[in-house]
Amino acid sequence: MSILTVDHLSHGFGDRAIFQDVSFRMLKGEHIGLVGANGEGKSTFFNIVTGKLAPDAGKIEWAKNVRIGYLDQHTVLEKGMTIRDVLKSAFSYLFEMEARMNDICDKLGSADEEAMNKLMEELGVIQDTLTMHDFYVIDAKVEEVARALGLLDIGLDKDVTDLSGGQRTRILLGKLLLQKPDILLLDEPTNYLDEEHINWLKRYLNEYENAFVLISHDIPFLNDVVNIIYHMENQELNRYVGDYDEFQKVYEVKKAQLEAAYKRQQQEISQLKDFVARNKARVSTRNMAMSRQKKLDKMDVIELAADRPKPEFHFRLGRTPGKYIFEIKDFVIGYDEPLSKPLNLSLERGQKIALTGANGIGKTTLIRSILGLVPPLSGTCELGENVLPGYFEQEGDYNNKTTCIEEIWQEFPSFNQYEVRSSLAKCGLTTKHIESQVRVLSGGEQAKVRLCKLINRDTNVLLLDEPTNHLDADAKDALKEALREYRGTLLLICHEPEFYQDIVNEVWDCSKWTTKIV
Repeated sequence: MSILTVDHLSHGFGDRAIFQDVSFRMLKGEHIGLVGANGEGKSTFFNIVTGKLAPDAGKIEWAKNVRIGYLDQHTVLEKGMTIRDVLKSAFSYLFEMEARMNDICDKLGSADEEAMNKLMEELGVIQDTLTMHDFYVIDAKVEEVARALGLLDIGLDKDVTDLSGGQRTRILLGKLLLQKPDILLLDEPTNYLDEEHINWLKRYLNEYENAFVLISHDIPFLNDVVNIIYHMENQELNRYVGDYDEFQKVYEVKKAQLEAAYKRQQQEISQLKDFVARNKARVSTRNMAMSRQKKLDKMDVIELAADRPKPEFHFRLGRTPGKYIFEIKDFVIGYDEPLSKPLNLSLERGQKIALTGANGIGKTTLIRSILGLVPPLSGTCELGENVLPGYFEQEGDYNNKTTCIEEIWQEFPSFNQYEVRSSLAKCGLTTKHIESQVRVLSGGEQAKVRLCKLINRDTNVLLLDEPTNHLDADAKDALKEALREYRGTLLLICHEPEFYQDIVNEVWDCSKWTTKIV
């Protein structure tokens, strides 16, 4: 049985086509991985099928009475909302029923007999629905899910805007679980999650009886949870049975077969054109030439998709700093309350360190405090001589209305037009991306714009906060190679051991210092 059917979908932004005559279907129980390079339109596809965005052409049809749960990578949580508020909003439809029930009760006192009978009938239906959906034990259900996701230790009355990216992702996941939708749409759910909660999510999805569609660039995670792959490339969407590794094998074979067929056809076209050119003027061979020309005209020409530019990251090395990059003494980080015990640490020139540990224990705060962006609660941080830091922030501004070109020009006003475009192209961005506003780009493309700023600046120490979030496989590989080649110092926050283990020479486990239980 088809739960979602998409027929002949086409969509674009301005003159930039995203999909061209795309079709898709989701069957009951399918666990689908939606894959493709940054900017191919995966998140746009989710926005179209959930009705947030209207397609230019095509038909989207859901099965009747299907409840959809959507985890959006760009969801913004409003200031003033607590963790409890967000989790309880999963039951908003039940609270609306309760409000209607109270309204009915107020009207009963003044209603005539006919109106009263109708109101009593509606009241009975609402009460049955509330009871069936455990409305009167919502607080217990909220606490149960919050405990499973480690949110109770943070405090359910904590303002959501004071939380880390990983904590916010866990809250949104918790809300989805409480909604118990028929279909899950998950857009990069492992971004910002630590290893413990990625493993928890993996177990949950493997046991999930209903269908889901998952966007992710985390290949080991995909291999563990999906049984169908939909590959998005060059405005097309193609279906493959199996996990990501099986898809890759079939895809490479199909690609090789298409290239071989293309070469054979191009050779045939060349021979036919040559025959026509040599024989069309001679009376004795004119008919044969016309026959060859007709064959050319009717030929279904094979077109190879243009290769996407593969990113290249090469960090510029500034002058040599002193022996110590920084030394911190009795350093306590935090905001209203401490996130760490007093820290006494130093980073020496040439060291490459990975910061690990659960979300919310202060890894980002530590880096920002070292850079002077967040004042410590106590203690001192002394930077060494000639330190030229390069900082990659975990999240960009999703409402940035400047174009990519303007963004780089603001940072490097001495660059000419060619240098700006060339710098962005080296990071894997096409001409149409380069001329677009930053806010319409995917999370991965926005990350490449921020990396573009970083690689064009002289640095001798890089402080990178979750740089692999949103990046596709090619970009991750390029970044990994660039960090291995970088002869400066590195402080890296990352939850992917397979990414950092060949780069760093030491791991600092921040859970040993934290005052938080997360």
